[in-house]
Amino acid sequence: MWFQRITTGLLLLAIAGLAAVSYFSFRTNSQLQTLKSFVEGYVFADAVAACEKASSATPFKWNGGTNTRVIGLNSVKLDKYNIVSSYTLVADGVFCDFDPIKKKADIGSNFLERE
Repeated sequence: MWFQRITTGLLLLAIAGLAAVSYFSFRTNSQLQTLKSFVEGYVFADAVAACEKASSATPFKWNGGTNTRVIGLNSVKLDKYNIVSSYTLVADGVFCDFDPIKKKADIGSNFLERE
């Protein structure tokens, strides 16, 4: 009889633990998505301005473009201490990577190949 009670109690405790972990994971994920959306909205105007001013053989026209897309905020971890962030926009097939830290735009570049 005691064995059944202990087993039932441990099972209920495990179920409650899994429910709590999934709840906190959901809350943390939704907060991170909100933070990412806020950062992307904050960086968007700077990214468009820098991309349109960047010199390149192929001009980047966000405001006059017919097919524009926001790929969004990306990051690459080069080693355990360095993270390179990039905000990528596409206008009429021309890619522009904007570095929000350096406030620099690279047209037609790939953020994985940055210095």
